[in-house]
Amino acid sequence: MSVQIDIVNDTVNPLDSVEEILTSNDWVFNRMNDDELIVSVKGKACDYRLFFIWQEDMSAMQFCCQYDLTLDNANMSAAGEALMSINEDLWMGHFDLPAETKIPSFRHTCLLRGLNGLSGVEHIEDLVDISLAQCERYHHVFHMLSKPEVANDQNMALALMDTLGES
Repeated sequence: MSVQIDIVNDTVNPLDSVEEILTSNDWVFNRMNDDELIVSVKGKACDYRLFFIWQEDMSAMQFCCQYDLTLDNANMSAAGEALMSINEDLWMGHFDLPAETKIPSFRHTCLLRGLNGLSGVEHIEDLVDISLAQCERYHHVFHMLSKPEVANDQNMALALMDTLGES
């Protein structure tokens, strides 16, 4: 057990690396405390709030990329089906929809024990890039579900379909 504690104590807080990445991108962030950091980012489709939460005892960082939209109550059933469909195809992370906020987000938890400074920074950069790409990819689905009109099966099937290129 003492070996495990020593390993955990040797792990550097990755939020320090996150700050470096955000500063290099000229992104304004708020470091709530040693274990939490929030930043707002402008994407192609909408704005996102990125949450980084460090849990030192597990050497794990939880990351959440939250959309700047709230789903309509009338579409919650369709949203559940869409989440299942989307999450089936993801290799890492998952989309989540908390019942209390109805704000969709992409979440992923990383185990970071053993990463050094440079590999940790690269790991976090990749995590942010992949998360933003997934959020942009499915923005149209969640945007449709945020409207008061009830999303029908045909429209949802089209929205969930992979496309080539951009319009």
